[in-house]
Amino acid sequence: MPYQVLARKWRPRSFETLVGQEHVVRALTHALEQKRLHHAYLFTGTRGVGKTTLSRLLAKALNCVGPDGQGDITAKPCGVCRVCQEIDQGRFVDYIEMDAASNRGVDEMAQLLEQAVYAPSNARFKVYMIDEVHMLTNHAFNAMLKTLEEPPDYVKFILATTDPQKIPVTVLSRCLQFNLKQMPVGQIVPHLAQVLEAEGIGFEPLALPLLARGAAGSMRDALSLTDQAIAYSGERVTEQAVRAMLGTLDQTYLVRLLDALWAKDGGALLAIADEITERSLSYSAALQDLAGLLHRVAVRQSVPEALVEDVSDRAALDRFAEAFTPEEIQLDYEIVIRGRAELGLAPDEYAGFTMTLLRLLAFRPETSGEELAGPAPEAKSAATRPLTSRAALPNGRARAQDAVTPAARPLQSPRPALFQEPDEKEPARPAPAPSSSPQGSGVGFDGDWLGLTKRLKVSGLARQLVEQAELLSFSDQTFHLRVPIKSLLEPSVLEKLRAALREQFGPDVRVSAQVGAVEGQTVAATERSARAERLAQAVAAIESDPFVRTLVKDFGATIVPGSIKPAP
Repeated sequence: MPYQVLARKWRPRSFETLVGQEHVVRALTHALEQKRLHHAYLFTGTRGVGKTTLSRLLAKALNCVGPDGQGDITAKPCGVCRVCQEIDQGRFVDYIEMDAASNRGVDEMAQLLEQAVYAPSNARFKVYMIDEVHMLTNHAFNAMLKTLEEPPDYVKFILATTDPQKIPVTVLSRCLQFNLKQMPVGQIVPHLAQVLEAEGIGFEPLALPLLARGAAGSMRDALSLTDQAIAYSGERVTEQAVRAMLGTLDQTYLVRLLDALWAKDGGALLAIADEITERSLSYSAALQDLAGLLHRVAVRQSVPEALVEDVSDRAALDRFAEAFTPEEIQLDYEIVIRGRAELGLAPDEYAGFTMTLLRLLAFRPETSGEELAGPAPEAKSAATRPLTSRAALPNGRARAQDAVTPAARPLQSPRPALFQEPDEKEPARPAPAPSSSPQGSGVGFDGDWLGLTKRLKVSGLARQLVEQAELLSFSDQTFHLRVPIKSLLEPSVLEKLRAALREQFGPDVRVSAQVGAVEGQTVAATERSARAERLAQAVAAIESDPFVRTLVKDFGATIVPGSIKPAP
């Protein structure tokens, strides 16, 4: 017997075995049980989610006669009667499947409608299934409107399409529409495992999620990829073989990339990029996987309970969630997805990929995380060194300047770039020299920059600018600021800050800002210091607790580093 591909062999034969479309199955089941049958159904959804399968199941449910030949309309077709078997085999005379992509004209539609007036030869209903119905011409749609609205009692129409926007509303209004969902990875993986077990083929559990993600929401694609993986792997579907077949990036590359980024090791970033090149992996897929890792880190930081229990990289996620601030992860995510979109604009894909990595490095702030560490460890390749755990200083306070070694600090230009709002009447002036104690002069400013930031009505990047900025001086009705991140000095962001300051001090207020290392107090530094102090107090409270001390002394218990969190 010739080999039958998995996508055809394991096509669902009943509503109970259909995966991932419970909302459609529920509606159709109730309609069949109550015999409230519509004359036209429209199934929409991407490829491989079950449109044709549902059409055949509905045709069987309408015409099944049961094992004894005395059955009626049912939501549970028997699968053994002549009608069910002939529909499954594609040779039931009263179930007509038509491909609208190759039969899209008015002549083909007129021929179909002429046949519709005749009663079914050996069934309750004559079922017409028109696939990719959006491919019909306007004349063909117009020709079918009357029959679609008032067909004979023994005729049922089932329309399927991947692009419902192209179907005229006059057709949509005559159909009962069901939108089929894309298959999530969590539903594809168990089905693939069931299929492979039934086929007697061994597999590694970590290989199946790779196939499921490669299918991009399509169960048919997932089964086709599984067929390909079986042919590629031989007797056992392994993770390594699936990665090689799909050209996907090993998770260790992504972890090493973020390790190198945290250490500000540009050489390690380029070395990893060269390794990816040597393996002929897709740069677009690499950036896609990196964005996925950053997304999981962001979820770990904000909603840790949303992560699935069996996530394979949980240890790395915990480490990165502590090392990077949520703001850094959000910025890195945006850089990565923009870099992927711009790969086609780069001189070549390697340049576009490495430029994205260097952009991640260029936008790293002077310090990151909650600065709970002492001096950084000796410089070595981040490609082989994991992030080190960070502990509080002996005095319970954190020193932000100790979190980064001098070698890891980005080079500062002798003349930092100056960003100042344009003025048609007055030329731009360089920012005044930094002042350790900025003084207010005029328009009611008392020099309390931290207090002023709490009153400013700004949000988004403008709020980040306010919190990260250091006030150098205030003179001539101009706030002179210094910011560690260049991206915060976009003209639109500065304009929002100027508008907020004008609400406080009048229309003549101006803002000038430059990029450089922040040395004074900022809102962000104050908040980090407060978080570090609360954490140090929490650690001290746990370590001095009599019960904890008893456990450590008598039972050899240890406190897991990083597990203590201050109360909110």
